[in-house]
Amino acid sequence: MMTRKLTMSLAVISILAIAVLLSWKPWQVSGDVPQVGGPIELSSTNGNFSLSDLEDDQLAIVFFGYTWCPDVCPMALSVVRQARQALPEGQQQRVVPVLISVDPERDTIARLREYLGFFGDDFIGATGSQAQLEEIGQRYDAMWRKVDAEESESGYTVDHSASLYLVNSEGEVIQRVLHSPTSGPLKAALDQALN
Repeated sequence: MMTRKLTMSLAVISILAIAVLLSWKPWQVSGDVPQVGGPIELSSTNGNFSLSDLEDDQLAIVFFGYTWCPDVCPMALSVVRQARQALPEGQQQRVVPVLISVDPERDTIARLREYLGFFGDDFIGATGSQAQLEEIGQRYDAMWRKVDAEESESGYTVDHSASLYLVNSEGEVIQRVLHSPTSGPLKAALDQALN
């Protein structure tokens, strides 16, 4: 009798554990992380960029990265391009992609314009002083650090976080989307935010 109760208990616990594991999706949109956000005003490939210049129905997809990034940045920007292209045409214009460079030493406005041209004419590149970038990054919980890399032609790389932030014209973070190699999580977040 005791063995049967133990077996039944283990079976119930196993079923519950499997159900929890099946419902957990690590690639899911992370909406429960509190973000301060706030204004962003930087020099950009379109002149002076400010979130407050967005229309009331527009959202910026803000990404912190740099043009010399070998992997994460091109992937994230491709994901942004794919997610925007999957939207109906009217909604595409409501989404403004913005790359904030965390490498102001190398990422000039001209370099940002050239690099972002590979992803779309309406991608905006923004940069500023190290102090400006650190202040904005801290408010958005974005992190980066310069890493010496003797094998690199430039002598260093930049390790950085890779979240995408959906931000309105008031600087409110509507959704933080964790890094993903596919556009699904960002597209889901955009569908939710735009509808």
